[in-house]
Amino acid sequence: MGTTNETTVTEFILIGLSGHPQAQAVFFSCFLMVYLTSTLGNGLMVFFIIVDTHLHSPMYFFLCILSLVDLIISNNALPEILVNCFFYRPTISFYRCLVQMYVAVLSVIMECLLLAVMAYDRFAAICRPLHYTQVMSWRFCSGLVSLCVVLSSLNTLVNILLRPTDFCGRNIINHFGCELKSVLKLACSDIYISELYMQLSVLIYVVSPFVFIVVTYGRIGLAVLRIRSTQGRKKAFSTCSSHLTVVGVFYGTIIIMYLKPQPKSSSDHDKVIALLYGILTSMLNPLIYSLRNRDVKGAFWRVFGREKYKN
Repeated sequence: MGTTNETTVTEFILIGLSGHPQAQAVFFSCFLMVYLTSTLGNGLMVFFIIVDTHLHSPMYFFLCILSLVDLIISNNALPEILVNCFFYRPTISFYRCLVQMYVAVLSVIMECLLLAVMAYDRFAAICRPLHYTQVMSWRFCSGLVSLCVVLSSLNTLVNILLRPTDFCGRNIINHFGCELKSVLKLACSDIYISELYMQLSVLIYVVSPFVFIVVTYGRIGLAVLRIRSTQGRKKAFSTCSSHLTVVGVFYGTIIIMYLKPQPKSSSDHDKVIALLYGILTSMLNPLIYSLRNRDVKGAFWRVFGREKYKN
């Protein structure tokens, strides 16, 4: 029985820290550390891979794209979260909230697909070493990245088309930022199709790539067991261990977030999980996966003028 004015929402209120005002300074310090580490680490990765010709290979090409995606993830909402730490009930405009939400959807799905592509790259390097350059040609690598962009963009477009039209004046989001599940809970229009598609997209773009990675690493494991030299096995394991660590943290948190039973309102547990896959993994990727790599360390010293890098 409400009028149009009663169903119009022009801004949302974020209450991510409202229940813990005494911890605002602690949250701010943690978020700031994560943001600076993520931005610096991923920025350096992109810089090194572009300027150092020793890193112009398929593996580092995918790492460069992954770091760019992580930069988008960390800069999408985290600067606003840092500012909001010192407000009791910070607000965000309706359209800014939508942009933040759909950029997050696009970048997270893009990262899911990229991690699967990187698993295939490791499979080709370990299981098809003699044909690696032919299998992972630059044209093929560019095509894989383009496919990831197209699929993640199509998924985001469908989510935009299915977004709720009415919010009935409810505009309080129990989250640090605009997250798809939290915004859907505020809608008063029918969101059955939106929720159904969200579950379907998780199966297609999250679970399916994860299963592909598991199967791929199963075949990699069998290939590693056939390597006779201890040094060869150690090299193969070190190449894959960092990727598996990132996959475990990133995919694990998303699967827990979107496949568990959905409560009617967001809990603190949901907010922590969303931070893990939305912010923390973008910081861990350059630390776990990239900056520990000897080739990247060599690029660091070559770029900053050291005459000789000792392996």
